[in-house]
Amino acid sequence: MRVFSGALATETNTFGPMPTGIPAFHERAYFHAGEHPDKMQMHSGPLWAAREVGPARGWTLLEGMVAAAVPNGLTTRHAYETLRDELLADLRAALPVDMALIGLHGAMVADGYDDCEGDLLARIREIAGPDAVIGATLDPHTHLSQKMTDSADVLICWKEYPHTDILERARELVQICADTHAGKIKPQVAVIDTGMIVSLHTTRQPARGFVDRCTQLEGKDGILSVSIVHGFAWGDVPDMGTKMMVYSDALQDPGGVRAQAVAQEIVDALHAAREQFESPWPSIDAALDDALATEGSVVLADSADNAGGGAPSDSTYILRRLFERGIDSACVGPLWDAGAVKLAFDAGVGATLPMRIGGKICPQSGDPVDAVWTVKALKQDMLMNGLAGTLAKLGDCALIESAGVAVVICSIRTQAFGRDLFTQLSLNPEDRKIVVVKSSQHFYASFAPLAAKVIYVGAPGVVVRDLSMLSFARIARPKWPIDR
Repeated sequence: MRVFSGALATETNTFGPMPTGIPAFHERAYFHAGEHPDKMQMHSGPLWAAREVGPARGWTLLEGMVAAAVPNGLTTRHAYETLRDELLADLRAALPVDMALIGLHGAMVADGYDDCEGDLLARIREIAGPDAVIGATLDPHTHLSQKMTDSADVLICWKEYPHTDILERARELVQICADTHAGKIKPQVAVIDTGMIVSLHTTRQPARGFVDRCTQLEGKDGILSVSIVHGFAWGDVPDMGTKMMVYSDALQDPGGVRAQAVAQEIVDALHAAREQFESPWPSIDAALDDALATEGSVVLADSADNAGGGAPSDSTYILRRLFERGIDSACVGPLWDAGAVKLAFDAGVGATLPMRIGGKICPQSGDPVDAVWTVKALKQDMLMNGLAGTLAKLGDCALIESAGVAVVICSIRTQAFGRDLFTQLSLNPEDRKIVVVKSSQHFYASFAPLAAKVIYVGAPGVVVRDLSMLSFARIARPKWPIDR
């Protein structure tokens, strides 16, 4: 059997200030056909899962381009069309293929393309032909479109947030696609739009229970896969929103009656629980007050400046209040400021110098923080433990400190994933009273064990939590909680 695999992925914040061009893909992950390294990348789960089982099954593996960028603003038309066409050229060169396994994000928006994944999958179907089995994995923060489900045999979302189950879902996809090719099953899909956009942190209830419920339904009564599509709230496109996607076996569930019933059952439960999904979002000062009154280290999540949602990761609102309030046991990171990183490297470890930190990209970044900083540590080409055993690039990094506040500044924009963000620079975050991470939720698996409390801060920023502040023009309305 001839099996093709590749990936093209990013998440687009259509309100973000910076475009996503081809250099953004080179910066995070860009491998031409046949160049994928001997380690899974965040969006290459299908390729990796095919490598695991393909040789023993006698498959001929044909690996195409793998490209992914850190979430950012609108993808340029040139970037999308260039990368899409490279992946499609790899597919044509691999023909004929029996299966195509694709790693996608699901919320990529380009100039002229509201639905990049739908466009890509439709072109893959046209090239691979009607008999090829086409499957893809998706980040749950996706804009699920009918064009996507019409073009693929199977789409499977990661279930966990943080996304710790990337490889498990890829293995699931490969097995379902293989069984489909063998004629053992015939996938059919039921999709229901909830009319909502909700944030499901699966590390706590009630979202944890929904993930467990979906998993328990799979493999019974013809149900093959159950995905809660969280949606991505910061993409102003018609398909934005939370949806249910359920695949059943048409051989066991004629007409998809069971799949539709399962989807509707979970949609009804999501509606009933919707007020419970959101965490409280205290103001910066309220969060700091709470942290100072709590015994032990407290982690503050600066979600509004999360690079993983398309923010610049250079906002200074929380950093400024740490100084203004005289809090002298804190660390912050990662803050994107390539210019300051260069100054720190030029000065060297141990140097003390005045620097303007952060607040450079857009009005939502706030004003730069001026202080006299000591360069505590430097590291070139630093990598951080990411999700599901993958690595995230931080570029050149410096740990700088002033008045008891330490900041990791980086030359490559990314969010906080692992504690090694700090420990590689000889700082143990658990030694600080307050740990500020620029991330929405992917920090949780690594940082929560050290924290007496985790607080999600309602700070200003590009990934603002109050969706009513965003000027939506193209999403389907009404949509809760924007329209209550």
